[in-house]
Amino acid sequence: MYEGLYLITIRDFPKAAELFLSGLATFTCSELFDYTRFIFYTTILSLVALDRATLREKVIKAPEILSVYEKIEHLPQLMNDLYESNYSGFFEALVGISSTIKGDCHMSRHYRYFVKEIRVVAYKQFLESYRSVTIDAMAKEFGVTPAFLDGEISHFIAAGRLNAKIDKVAGAIESNRPDAVNTHYQDTIKQGDQLLDSIQKLARVIHV
Repeated sequence: MYEGLYLITIRDFPKAAELFLSGLATFTCSELFDYTRFIFYTTILSLVALDRATLREKVIKAPEILSVYEKIEHLPQLMNDLYESNYSGFFEALVGISSTIKGDCHMSRHYRYFVKEIRVVAYKQFLESYRSVTIDAMAKEFGVTPAFLDGEISHFIAAGRLNAKIDKVAGAIESNRPDAVNTHYQDTIKQGDQLLDSIQKLARVIHV
């Protein structure tokens, strides 16, 4: 728990979530925070750290979480609506739980970062279902304006967080699903270049 709390402070949410999940059945660190607060941390960190299948297995179906998560306002809706692809409800819950995050001594400093990360998760999940979708249709699903969504998606694409491109003429977002074979090939080439460089450096040392 102490290490997980430290990982929150340095924004390593995936590792923090992993540690908290491993302690669900054995939590005893009440000197740090109570059990309800522990479930709050575990759930919201898992939402940005886990893939959809793992989230269902380790969080949504976890009896330890189900026993207390309804005590935290908006948390059940945030988790379930994201998993069930009810994106407008998810955005409403995200707005609702923002005051809880901002009021938490450990998460408040990361509020903007967390909100950005969880929105990226939702956008990725939505776009995985489409090769192309109009901005108007996607905005309707999320309950936001097309102008807001256009600016948001453009920012995340430019930052390399979403594999997509925007067709301004058609007013559509086109998914660019990465080619797994090509990605593996490029990684192999890169590793080969690094190995060759290391061998050349070693050869020079041996020759000297």
